[in-house]
Amino acid sequence: MCDQDHYDDDLKQYQARGAVSRRQFGALSIGAGMMALLPRAADAQAVTETDVKITTPDGVCDAYFVHPAKGTHAAVLVWPDILGLRPAFRQMGKRLAESGYAVVAVNPFYRMKPSPVVAPGASFSDPEVRKAVMPLAQGLNATTHNTDAKAFVTWIDAQAVVDKKRKIGTTGYCMGGPIVMRTAAAVPDRIGAGASFHGGGLVTKNPDSPHLLVPTMKASFLFAVAENDDQREPGAKNVLNETYAKANLPAEIEVYPAAHGWCPPDSAVYNEAQAEKAWGRMMVLFKKALA
Repeated sequence: MCDQDHYDDDLKQYQARGAVSRRQFGALSIGAGMMALLPRAADAQAVTETDVKITTPDGVCDAYFVHPAKGTHAAVLVWPDILGLRPAFRQMGKRLAESGYAVVAVNPFYRMKPSPVVAPGASFSDPEVRKAVMPLAQGLNATTHNTDAKAFVTWIDAQAVVDKKRKIGTTGYCMGGPIVMRTAAAVPDRIGAGASFHGGGLVTKNPDSPHLLVPTMKASFLFAVAENDDQREPGAKNVLNETYAKANLPAEIEVYPAAHGWCPPDSAVYNEAQAEKAWGRMMVLFKKALA
Protein backbone atom coordinates (compact mmCIF):
# COMPACT_ATOMS: atom_id res chain seq x y z
CA MET A 1 0.00 0.00 0.00
CA CYS A 2 1.69 3.21 -1.22
CA ASP A 3 -0.74 6.08 -1.27
CA GLN A 4 -1.40 9.71 -0.47
CA ASP A 5 -2.12 8.82 3.17
CA HIS A 6 1.42 7.50 3.59
CA TYR A 7 2.86 10.66 2.04
CA ASP A 8 0.82 12.87 4.37
CA ASP A 9 1.83 10.80 7.40
CA ASP A 10 5.51 11.00 6.47
CA LEU A 11 5.20 14.76 5.99
CA LYS A 12 3.74 15.10 9.50
CA GLN A 13 6.63 13.14 10.96
CA TYR A 14 9.19 15.35 9.21
CA GLN A 15 7.36 18.46 10.41
CA ALA A 16 7.30 17.17 13.99
CA ARG A 17 11.06 16.64 13.91
CA GLY A 18 12.16 19.78 12.12
CA ALA A 19 9.17 21.90 11.06
CA VAL A 20 9.80 21.44 7.35
CA SER A 21 7.26 22.74 4.91
CA ARG A 22 5.38 20.67 2.32
CA ARG A 23 7.57 22.21 -0.39
CA GLN A 24 10.76 21.37 1.52
CA PHE A 25 9.56 17.81 2.10
CA GLY A 26 8.85 17.42 -1.60
CA ALA A 27 12.37 18.60 -2.34
CA LEU A 28 13.77 16.08 0.10
CA SER A 29 11.73 13.35 -1.56
CA ILE A 30 12.83 14.26 -5.07
CA GLY A 31 16.42 14.50 -3.89
CA ALA A 32 16.25 10.97 -2.54
CA GLY A 33 17.72 9.73 -5.79
CA MET A 34 21.10 10.51 -4.19
CA MET A 35 20.77 7.25 -2.30
CA ALA A 36 22.72 6.23 0.75
CA LEU A 37 25.55 3.76 0.34
CA LEU A 38 24.78 0.58 2.21
CA PRO A 39 27.48 -0.90 4.46
CA ARG A 40 29.39 -3.88 3.07
CA ALA A 41 29.81 -7.04 5.09
CA ALA A 42 33.30 -7.48 6.49
CA ASP A 43 33.56 -10.81 4.66
CA ALA A 44 31.83 -9.64 1.44
CA GLN A 45 32.24 -12.11 -1.39
CA ALA A 46 33.10 -11.25 -4.99
CA VAL A 47 29.93 -11.39 -7.07
CA THR A 48 28.77 -11.73 -10.65
CA GLU A 49 26.01 -9.40 -11.90
CA THR A 50 23.78 -9.97 -14.92
CA ASP A 51 20.64 -8.48 -16.44
CA VAL A 52 18.38 -11.40 -17.31
CA LYS A 53 15.06 -12.17 -18.99
CA ILE A 54 12.57 -14.54 -17.37
CA THR A 55 9.73 -16.03 -19.38
CA THR A 56 6.33 -16.12 -17.66
CA PRO A 57 2.83 -17.05 -18.83
CA ASP A 58 2.24 -13.35 -19.54
CA GLY A 59 5.46 -12.33 -21.28
CA VAL A 60 9.12 -11.76 -20.51
CA CYS A 61 10.24 -10.15 -17.26
CA ASP A 62 13.45 -8.14 -17.06
CA ALA A 63 15.37 -8.76 -13.86
CA TYR A 64 18.71 -8.32 -12.11
CA PHE A 65 20.58 -11.49 -11.14
CA VAL A 66 23.57 -11.29 -8.81
CA HIS A 67 25.38 -14.10 -7.01
CA PRO A 68 28.73 -15.05 -5.51
CA ALA A 69 31.31 -15.68 -8.22
CA LYS A 70 32.09 -19.16 -6.93
CA GLY A 71 30.05 -22.09 -5.68
CA THR A 72 26.33 -22.74 -5.32
CA HIS A 73 24.10 -20.87 -2.93
CA ALA A 74 20.60 -20.52 -1.51
CA ALA A 75 18.49 -18.17 -3.64
CA VAL A 76 16.49 -15.08 -2.73
CA LEU A 77 13.69 -13.53 -4.82
CA VAL A 78 13.26 -9.77 -4.30
CA TRP A 79 9.98 -7.91 -4.97
CA PRO A 80 10.55 -4.11 -5.14
CA ASP A 81 8.19 -1.41 -3.95
CA ILE A 82 5.87 0.63 -6.17
CA LEU A 83 8.75 2.51 -7.84
CA GLY A 84 9.98 -0.78 -9.23
CA LEU A 85 13.36 -2.24 -10.05
CA ARG A 86 15.95 0.54 -9.90
CA PRO A 87 19.49 1.23 -8.64
CA ALA A 88 18.48 1.10 -4.96
CA PHE A 89 17.17 -2.45 -5.32
CA ARG A 90 20.19 -3.47 -7.36
CA GLN A 91 22.34 -2.19 -4.52
CA MET A 92 20.35 -4.14 -1.93
CA GLY A 93 20.44 -7.27 -4.09
CA LYS A 94 24.20 -7.00 -4.53
CA ARG A 95 24.71 -6.57 -0.81
CA LEU A 96 22.70 -9.71 -0.16
CA ALA A 97 24.70 -11.60 -2.80
CA GLU A 98 27.94 -10.48 -1.17
CA SER A 99 26.68 -12.23 1.95
CA GLY A 100 26.40 -15.53 0.10
CA TYR A 101 23.05 -15.66 -1.69
CA ALA A 102 22.01 -15.96 -5.34
CA VAL A 103 19.62 -13.02 -5.72
CA VAL A 104 17.13 -12.11 -8.41
CA ALA A 105 15.35 -8.74 -8.17
CA VAL A 106 12.47 -8.56 -10.62
CA ASN A 107 10.56 -5.86 -12.45
CA PRO A 108 6.99 -6.49 -11.25
CA PHE A 109 5.61 -4.23 -13.99
CA TYR A 110 7.15 -6.06 -16.96
CA ARG A 111 3.73 -6.64 -18.54
CA MET A 112 3.38 -2.91 -19.09
CA LYS A 113 6.83 -1.35 -19.01
CA PRO A 114 10.48 -2.41 -18.74
CA SER A 115 12.55 -1.18 -15.82
CA PRO A 116 13.27 1.39 -14.68
CA VAL A 117 9.70 2.68 -14.69
CA VAL A 118 10.66 5.99 -13.08
CA ALA A 119 13.52 8.43 -13.63
CA PRO A 120 16.46 8.61 -11.21
CA GLY A 121 15.49 10.56 -8.11
CA ALA A 122 11.76 9.99 -8.62
CA SER A 123 9.61 10.12 -5.50
CA PHE A 124 6.12 8.85 -4.82
CA SER A 125 5.43 12.28 -3.32
CA ASP A 126 5.55 13.75 -6.85
CA PRO A 127 2.02 13.77 -8.36
CA GLU A 128 3.41 12.97 -11.80
CA VAL A 129 5.27 9.93 -10.44
CA ARG A 130 2.12 8.70 -8.70
CA LYS A 131 0.20 9.20 -11.94
CA ALA A 132 2.75 7.04 -13.73
CA VAL A 133 3.13 4.18 -11.25
CA MET A 134 -0.33 3.76 -9.75
CA PRO A 135 -1.81 2.24 -12.97
CA LEU A 136 1.15 -0.15 -13.09
CA ALA A 137 0.49 -1.33 -9.54
CA GLN A 138 -3.24 -1.57 -10.16
CA GLY A 139 -2.54 -3.84 -13.11
CA LEU A 140 -1.33 -6.54 -10.71
CA ASN A 141 -3.48 -8.80 -8.55
CA ALA A 142 -3.49 -12.06 -6.63
CA THR A 143 -3.54 -14.05 -9.86
CA THR A 144 -0.53 -12.30 -11.40
CA HIS A 145 1.34 -12.59 -8.12
CA ASN A 146 0.75 -16.33 -8.12
CA THR A 147 1.72 -17.00 -11.72
CA ASP A 148 4.78 -14.77 -11.49
CA ALA A 149 5.95 -16.44 -8.29
CA LYS A 150 5.79 -19.88 -9.88
CA ALA A 151 7.57 -18.72 -13.04
CA PHE A 152 10.34 -16.94 -11.14
CA VAL A 153 10.96 -19.87 -8.79
CA THR A 154 11.10 -22.23 -11.77
CA TRP A 155 13.70 -19.96 -13.38
CA ILE A 156 15.70 -19.74 -10.15
CA ASP A 157 15.83 -23.52 -9.81
CA ALA A 158 17.18 -23.81 -13.36
CA GLN A 159 20.29 -21.74 -12.52
CA ALA A 160 23.51 -23.68 -12.01
CA VAL A 161 24.67 -21.37 -9.20
CA VAL A 162 21.59 -22.12 -7.09
CA ASP A 163 21.81 -24.85 -4.46
CA LYS A 164 18.47 -26.58 -4.97
CA LYS A 165 18.93 -28.62 -1.81
CA ARG A 166 18.40 -25.40 0.14
CA LYS A 167 15.14 -23.49 0.47
CA ILE A 168 14.53 -20.16 -1.29
CA GLY A 169 13.99 -16.87 0.54
CA THR A 170 11.87 -13.98 -0.69
CA THR A 171 11.64 -10.33 0.34
CA GLY A 172 9.15 -7.61 -0.46
CA TYR A 173 8.87 -3.89 0.18
CA CYS A 174 5.63 -1.87 0.35
CA MET A 175 3.39 -3.52 -2.26
CA GLY A 176 5.93 -6.37 -2.34
CA GLY A 177 4.88 -7.45 1.14
CA PRO A 178 1.68 -9.23 0.10
CA ILE A 179 3.46 -10.63 -2.96
CA VAL A 180 5.98 -12.28 -0.66
CA MET A 181 3.14 -13.97 1.22
CA ARG A 182 1.51 -15.13 -2.00
CA THR A 183 4.88 -16.43 -3.22
CA ALA A 184 5.26 -18.53 -0.08
CA ALA A 185 1.79 -19.95 -0.67
CA ALA A 186 2.27 -20.49 -4.42
CA VAL A 187 5.45 -22.57 -4.03
CA PRO A 188 5.35 -23.81 -0.43
CA ASP A 189 7.82 -26.65 -0.90
CA ARG A 190 10.54 -24.26 -2.13
CA ILE A 191 10.02 -21.07 -0.12
CA GLY A 192 11.60 -21.44 3.31
CA ALA A 193 11.62 -17.81 4.45
CA GLY A 194 9.80 -14.58 3.68
CA ALA A 195 10.47 -11.02 4.79
CA SER A 196 8.05 -8.10 4.42
CA PHE A 197 9.32 -4.57 4.97
CA HIS A 198 6.66 -1.87 5.49
CA GLY A 199 4.31 -4.12 3.54
CA GLY A 200 0.76 -2.96 2.93
CA GLY A 201 -2.43 -4.95 2.43
CA LEU A 202 -1.21 -7.99 4.36
CA VAL A 203 -4.50 -8.30 6.23
CA THR A 204 -7.69 -7.19 4.49
CA LYS A 205 -11.38 -8.07 4.53
CA ASN A 206 -11.21 -9.34 0.96
CA PRO A 207 -11.52 -13.05 0.17
CA ASP A 208 -8.04 -12.99 -1.37
CA SER A 209 -6.35 -11.38 1.65
CA PRO A 210 -2.75 -12.66 1.89
CA HIS A 211 -3.11 -13.68 5.54
CA LEU A 212 -5.74 -16.26 4.59
CA LEU A 213 -3.02 -18.17 2.71
CA VAL A 214 -0.86 -18.76 5.78
CA PRO A 215 -2.17 -22.32 6.40
CA THR A 216 -0.83 -23.33 2.97
CA MET A 217 2.68 -21.98 3.66
CA LYS A 218 5.74 -23.72 5.09
CA ALA A 219 7.97 -20.65 5.44
CA SER A 220 9.25 -18.76 8.46
CA PHE A 221 8.50 -15.03 8.27
CA LEU A 222 9.73 -11.60 9.28
CA PHE A 223 7.31 -8.66 9.25
CA ALA A 224 9.01 -5.30 9.79
CA VAL A 225 6.05 -2.94 10.23
CA ALA A 226 6.23 0.85 9.83
CA GLU A 227 5.04 2.87 12.79
CA ASN A 228 2.54 4.92 10.78
CA ASP A 229 1.20 1.78 9.05
CA ASP A 230 0.58 0.27 12.48
CA GLN A 231 -1.18 3.41 13.64
CA ARG A 232 -3.51 3.19 10.64
CA GLU A 233 -4.17 -0.54 11.04
CA PRO A 234 -3.27 -1.47 14.63
CA GLY A 235 -5.10 -4.77 14.47
CA ALA A 236 -3.20 -6.18 11.50
CA LYS A 237 -0.16 -7.28 13.50
CA ASN A 238 -2.40 -9.10 15.97
CA VAL A 239 -4.17 -10.96 13.18
CA LEU A 240 -0.81 -11.96 11.71
CA ASN A 241 0.44 -13.16 15.09
CA GLU A 242 -2.66 -15.24 15.68
CA THR A 243 -2.72 -16.64 12.15
CA TYR A 244 0.91 -17.77 12.15
CA ALA A 245 0.62 -19.19 15.66
CA LYS A 246 -2.44 -21.20 14.64
CA ALA A 247 -0.55 -22.52 11.60
CA ASN A 248 2.43 -23.34 13.84
CA LEU A 249 4.76 -21.29 11.65
CA PRO A 250 7.50 -19.03 13.07
CA ALA A 251 6.85 -15.34 12.47
CA GLU A 252 8.69 -12.33 13.90
CA ILE A 253 6.35 -9.34 13.78
CA GLU A 254 7.67 -6.01 15.04
CA VAL A 255 6.65 -2.38 14.69
CA TYR A 256 9.69 -0.20 13.91
CA PRO A 257 9.89 3.47 14.95
CA ALA A 258 10.17 4.54 11.33
CA ALA A 259 7.92 5.78 8.54
CA HIS A 260 6.45 3.74 5.71
CA GLY A 261 9.18 3.27 3.11
CA TRP A 262 12.12 3.57 5.50
CA CYS A 263 14.21 0.67 4.13
CA PRO A 264 15.28 1.44 0.51
CA PRO A 265 18.37 3.69 0.57
CA ASP A 266 16.88 6.10 -1.99
CA SER A 267 13.76 6.78 0.09
CA ALA A 268 13.00 10.26 1.41
CA VAL A 269 12.25 8.65 4.77
CA TYR A 270 15.22 6.27 4.75
CA ASN A 271 16.13 5.53 8.37
CA GLU A 272 19.59 4.00 8.42
CA ALA A 273 19.49 2.71 12.00
CA GLN A 274 16.11 1.04 11.64
CA ALA A 275 16.85 -0.19 8.11
CA GLU A 276 20.02 -1.85 9.38
CA LYS A 277 18.11 -3.42 12.24
CA ALA A 278 15.53 -4.86 9.83
CA TRP A 279 18.30 -6.05 7.49
CA GLY A 280 20.03 -7.77 10.39
CA ARG A 281 16.85 -9.56 11.41
CA MET A 282 16.40 -10.74 7.80
CA MET A 283 19.95 -12.12 7.76
CA VAL A 284 19.29 -14.04 10.97
CA LEU A 285 16.11 -15.48 9.45
CA PHE A 286 17.83 -16.52 6.23
CA LYS A 287 20.76 -18.12 8.03
CA LYS A 288 18.37 -20.27 10.02
CA ALA A 289 15.60 -21.00 7.52
CA LEU A 290 17.61 -21.38 4.30
CA ALA A 291 20.20 -23.77 5.69
